[in-house]
Amino acid sequence: MHINRTCLPENYSYGFFLRLLRDYPAAFLVGEIEGRVVGYVMCRVERNMSRIEKLRVRKTGHIISVAVLPEHRRRGLALGMVARVLEALKKSYDCAETYLEVRVSNEEAAKLYQKLGYLIVSRERSYYIDGEDAYLMARSLK
Repeated sequence: MHINRTCLPENYSYGFFLRLLRDYPAAFLVGEIEGRVVGYVMCRVERNMSRIEKLRVRKTGHIISVAVLPEHRRRGLALGMVARVLEALKKSYDCAETYLEVRVSNEEAAKLYQKLGYLIVSRERSYYIDGEDAYLMARSLK
């Protein structure tokens, strides 16, 4: 929770973190450097309309939050954690695709997700509580 509150304007409750860890343990990862937790990725599995294939219902992995403490960024930690969570969503939960939302202003994160094969599917107007738009990004896990 400290990393979430330090890095992101969207803050989640202890119960929310705990529920995702309990329900989807293979898709909840932490990044450590020298034994200290410095980042995390948390996800949930959903069944909903595909963001890639029109009119198809798919089992999808929703990447809820990715964060790395500022002093540990630019070392490939986020890239590695997201890559590992994509494997877990496919192998452990049999997801066909994955999606996430990212602030339009967070160009660095959007580029990271594009490196991992994500495409911008749509722009969600006023998605965040402060009114900022989000890119909805998705990729296949096939």
